[in-house]
Amino acid sequence: MRFYNRQVIGSHQLVSRIQAWARELGFSQIGIAGVDLSSAEPGLAQWLAEGFHGEMHYMAAHGARRARPAELVPGTVSVITARMDYLPRATPDDWQQVEFARLERPGEAIVSVYARGRDYHKVLRTRLARLAERIAAEVGPFGQRAFTDSAPVLEAELASRSGQGWRGKHTLVLDRDAGSMFFLGEIYVDMALPPSEPVTPHCGSCSACIDICPTQAIVAPHRLDARRCISYLTIEHPGAIPLELRAPMANRIYGCDDCQLACPWNKFAKRSVLPDFDARDGLTGRQLAELFAWTEADFLRFTEGSPIRRIGHERWSRNVAVALGNALRGGDEGARVALAARIDDPSALVREHVEWALAAGPSAALSGA
Repeated sequence: MRFYNRQVIGSHQLVSRIQAWARELGFSQIGIAGVDLSSAEPGLAQWLAEGFHGEMHYMAAHGARRARPAELVPGTVSVITARMDYLPRATPDDWQQVEFARLERPGEAIVSVYARGRDYHKVLRTRLARLAERIAAEVGPFGQRAFTDSAPVLEAELASRSGQGWRGKHTLVLDRDAGSMFFLGEIYVDMALPPSEPVTPHCGSCSACIDICPTQAIVAPHRLDARRCISYLTIEHPGAIPLELRAPMANRIYGCDDCQLACPWNKFAKRSVLPDFDARDGLTGRQLAELFAWTEADFLRFTEGSPIRRIGHERWSRNVAVALGNALRGGDEGARVALAARIDDPSALVREHVEWALAAGPSAALSGA
């Protein structure tokens, strides 16, 4: 990528224009961060040293480059950060209670709210590219590269430094007016832009996110052990789900929103202005038995354009098998029928979880198995 050396005149005015263009594209907020993230490096190094990244080897492979934007994209001197709300447009006011209630219906599959619509990578990437084009039309060609959860970028760190919010105790970015139900994206640029002012934290003594976590993955305020996180286990983890973490998964088959559902600030979470994040048919409120009967062709058809597709049919089936085992443990005999249909599944990974699930019926629960 070629970079252009020049001085940008009226940079504060340019940032105001960028913010206006971004709103037209559906972004909720724009901020500017510098590239000196050196103070974040010790915490990143410790997190990696403790193995909290689990099987996400790419995090360790890139090492300190995550905290050094100018090394990741040479020539970078500023980072434009973007936030986009993702609650579906039809989300009810009591949405947190509605989502918690799904746990009371063990035969229903729970997919994380963010994953019920179109793949956010595609939505943000396209709109960040359009924003960069609009900037270029104003200032001329400039060096830039856009990211959204797609490279070794310290997204939450950049977002918090640029006024998008503060880091909550669950490690996510929180905004007083929008909670945490939003996606983050960045444009690394070779223009010197005035950095935005960070905001002060407002978690206080609240520990709701820590207390609610089903697997105690938030081991301390601002310290997340991804190896215990249900979002990591159902999406990033490639192998068998650890035995002690299967029952706490309940009927969550893709991601987990509990720490966000419990957060008081999310009563201010905003609905998206875009239709892209509206819940798709087939991914919300469906029965586990129905989803477990999906062939690979069914899975690919129903998850086309969805972030879920990237985990593949095998991991999807593994997750649903665990949820069915938990439903069977609760007395849902229909789960037994669904599981038995795949006792000879071609995948050893799926078979192992099916066998566990079938052994986790009511009698096993009473015996403490």
